[in-house]
Amino acid sequence: MSLYNKRGVSAQKEEVHAAVKNLDHGLYPHAFCKVYPDFLGGDDDFVNIMHADGAGTKSILAYLYWKETGDISVWKGIAQDAIVMNLDDLLCVGIYDNIVFNSTIDRNKNLIPGEVLEQVINGSQELFDQLKSFGVNIHYLGGETADVGDVVRTVAVNGTMTSRWPKNKIISNEKIKAGDVIVGFASYGQSTYETAYNSGLGSNGLTSARHDVLSKFYAENFKESFDNNLSDDVVYIGKQKLTDSITLTTHDSPLTTTIGKLILSPTRTYAPVMKGLLENHFDKIHGLIHCSGGGQTKCMKYLPGNFRIIKDNLFDAPEIFNIIKANSGSNNKEMYEVFNMGCRLEIYCDAADAETMIAAATEFGIAAQVIGRVEDSEKKELVIKLKDEEIRY
Repeated sequence: MSLYNKRGVSAQKEEVHAAVKNLDHGLYPHAFCKVYPDFLGGDDDFVNIMHADGAGTKSILAYLYWKETGDISVWKGIAQDAIVMNLDDLLCVGIYDNIVFNSTIDRNKNLIPGEVLEQVINGSQELFDQLKSFGVNIHYLGGETADVGDVVRTVAVNGTMTSRWPKNKIISNEKIKAGDVIVGFASYGQSTYETAYNSGLGSNGLTSARHDVLSKFYAENFKESFDNNLSDDVVYIGKQKLTDSITLTTHDSPLTTTIGKLILSPTRTYAPVMKGLLENHFDKIHGLIHCSGGGQTKCMKYLPGNFRIIKDNLFDAPEIFNIIKANSGSNNKEMYEVFNMGCRLEIYCDAADAETMIAAATEFGIAAQVIGRVEDSEKKELVIKLKDEEIRY
């Protein structure tokens, strides 16, 4: 059994999918989010979408970082994580504007004071203000903040996004076909709208990242940060502290930062890029996949038929993933189905249109390239070709 499973989490969420298998899959079963008829307006030309997601266990890392360093501003990054995990899912069905957001924060009041809530709430509004400058309008309508110390050890930051959108402007993934290429957008680096280097980790696989990288210091000093019923051999088994310094060799120059800042890099949104592509090149986009839970295997869930996905030109994995792998002893097959490994958004399109997608990302300082292709197959399968290894799912 993998360390990930021993900690009570699943990269593929098999039990969750089994629990919801009998629910209505919406108008477009292969779309990245469920799309429903326009219940709100009763117009056959529109659809409704409501989506829920959050920062997950990354909030525990923020808690540890805040307690260790006193830097309360780290919570603004958690606000961004909760928003982007919703927003970038909506981008994958074509929605980039006129969105309603409602937050849900569950906290243990004895450990999470009002000052932390202020950082999360103010951080949310600051991100919305920034996105508005790019023409991405998200209306923040408040939410629920509950003091539930018997339910959560520290804090859980989540949210819900809702939109009413033109039906003819939905990306349903039904246009994905053999012969398509896959353009990947990097999750790491520093875009023109980010203020610091982004490790690319995002908000998935943080249970693994936290326990595999960080040392027993956190188990001994912050017992509220983990399930105390877990076996000691899977709890904080790494060598680092959040304040440990590390020097990265970037494409420009060496960058010195800390383990904590790498792990807590706020999840990058691709909204500024995708707004332009969806407005000006909608018909060129056959499908969109957000490589979140499930990492590089996420695409298999949304294919509209039996295809073989070949990814043979992925980005070299950024340093944070090498650190996680070295600490955990995980093999590449597990790493690529848990983490995005440096590529968090996939665009499926004709080969002739790939440069349009790449140029849009490059304009915002985001690395992009053709990472693979779609082939006919008798079954759904994924082949990842690395320099010295071929992985099949």
